[in-house]
Amino acid sequence: MPQKPIASSELLAYSEQIFLQKNIDYGTSWRILRLSSITDQIFIKAKLLRNLATDKELPRHRLQEEMAGIINYCILAIIKIEAKENQKEKTLSQNDTIQTQYQTILKNTQALLKKKNQYYADAWQEMRISSIIDIILMKLYRIKKIEDNQGHSEITEAPKAGYQDIINYTFFLAQKIKHT
Repeated sequence: MPQKPIASSELLAYSEQIFLQKNIDYGTSWRILRLSSITDQIFIKAKLLRNLATDKELPRHRLQEEMAGIINYCILAIIKIEAKENQKEKTLSQNDTIQTQYQTILKNTQALLKKKNQYYADAWQEMRISSIIDIILMKLYRIKKIEDNQGHSEITEAPKAGYQDIINYTFFLAQKIKHT
């Protein structure tokens, strides 16, 4: 029986559960991926999400799986960015486990969500599901362009902020789907 799409708080718990289970199964094998490969994985999931949300014949219960995948790949991307910034790509300290990194990134991203949501006065609530998905895809195209330019941009925010925005738009999407 297909599950109904879940709210954002439930999506967070589901995403972390999947992340931790896959970490047990695969370890940190994802670290071999270039940042651009992670971006492409998010892009694939976002395109599938677009199809799932608009095509009535596709199984809508897969929405939560794809949203969790988008969140988790964004967090992996941020972990890679922060590891490069901290020059510790290959190792994690005893106090900085992958789960701790995951939770810290999620906490920081939620704080950003709260700040931006107040600034924009909950405008996302009046957006269409299709528009939220389009914004996720647009942000991915922007990140891909910055990656293609070897990280150089004239005015655009860094990819890390783009990944955080994608996570937050995924939260909004979960809320919109839950209430439709």
